[in-house]
Amino acid sequence: MLSDIPTFFVYGESARPPDVGFLHVETVMARKYVHFGKVEPHRHDSMAQITFWTKGHGSYLIEDKVLEFSAPAVSFIPSGIVHGFTVAADDTDAIVISVADSALPLIAELALLPLNGPAMVRTGEAVLWRRLARIMDLIMEEYAQGSSGTENVILPQVAVALAQIARLAAASPALALSPQKLLAIQLRQQVDLHFRDNWPVGRYVEQLRTTPHLLAKACEASFGMQIKELIVERRLLEAKRLLLFTIRSVEDIAFELGMKDAAYFSRFFRARTGAPPGRWRQRQDAALGGALDRPVAGIIDPSGRTG
Repeated sequence: MLSDIPTFFVYGESARPPDVGFLHVETVMARKYVHFGKVEPHRHDSMAQITFWTKGHGSYLIEDKVLEFSAPAVSFIPSGIVHGFTVAADDTDAIVISVADSALPLIAELALLPLNGPAMVRTGEAVLWRRLARIMDLIMEEYAQGSSGTENVILPQVAVALAQIARLAAASPALALSPQKLLAIQLRQQVDLHFRDNWPVGRYVEQLRTTPHLLAKACEASFGMQIKELIVERRLLEAKRLLLFTIRSVEDIAFELGMKDAAYFSRFFRARTGAPPGRWRQRQDAALGGALDRPVAGIIDPSGRTG
């Protein structure tokens, strides 16, 4: 049962949607007081994770697979994938990078590693492990320093780390997923491609050559929501991205999202965030302390246009 599998923000914290572009870096043993070396099976609904084991050994659960590992080892877990681990709490540790789904499209083209499925690498050339260790250490140091523009520095480094993982994974067998999990991943890919097109649920069923029942069951099991809700959440995520990272007007964003007019978009956005788009943008700017200076030319939005 889905209700038997807990969903967390970061492990041990109640589930909540991560902010657009959310990034978090810490060691596994920074939460030793929560898990004591045993992280029960869980998932993250809107966040992917890289876990780089720097020392020790243990067993890692990914869906229905239990994989024994000894450091160095590394995994990439997309959102919605059930995972957990058991390790010796005193002599095992790892660096964990959590990245909101909203940030993944910005690094996907550079990452080399497919980001729509899990990967676990336990073997590889020593030189590749050393390169990965260096970039992970740089990410950890940059995050700990907390300087202005940290996210802008770390996200390209995450892309490099994922590229190194892809090189290590090239000689490793891929993890097999259940048909239901594969269908859920395919659904999310199609939603990413067509949420602007106002496809009805039946169109997704046809595109994936499945049945309404199987698709609804896969969506509920992997994402904890109905298909229509998944589409709405994807559209809301894109709206937040465009408001936060571009200078585009509310009217332009409404058009980009496939909505009939700005008034309809404003009602849609306010119903789900508690604030109209313009007010939400102002609040986010204030919360970020003016770090996003939109009037500067050349800002790139997620669709590839420049502001």
